[in-house]
Amino acid sequence: MGSMTGLAAFGFWMFIAAIVVTGIWSDIRKRESQQETLRRVVESGQHLDAALVEKMLGSVKDSSNTDRDLKVGGIITMSVAPGLAILGYFLSQEDPRAQQVFFGIALLVGIIGLGIYVAGVMAARWRKQDEDQDRHRV
Repeated sequence: MGSMTGLAAFGFWMFIAAIVVTGIWSDIRKRESQQETLRRVVESGQHLDAALVEKMLGSVKDSSNTDRDLKVGGIITMSVAPGLAILGYFLSQEDPRAQQVFFGIALLVGIIGLGIYVAGVMAARWRKQDEDQDRHRV
């Protein structure tokens, strides 16, 4: 029964991780598609007004928050890990195997959180590089 509980918890957290990663990936693809569309319109020599560009890309504030959102998500996810470890400690009073299972789950969640945070750091770095390249092109 204990291994089934561990597998269920593992499956749950993997499902949550898949949802988060899929959402982030979808947003990135959508934004790249919008930027490519604008790039093609500009290359074809058509005139773009500011309202159309803002409508297609959203506000500048929205586009620059991805890295911050990833960092916040990573911190929140990493904060769950100690709670799971503590929960495992208390549940081990009923079943000694629970502590080991929950410590493993806590480690997994902590590593996922760290990965999300690092993704935010890298996204910020890449955004800054893109902004620097855009400044040099103009």
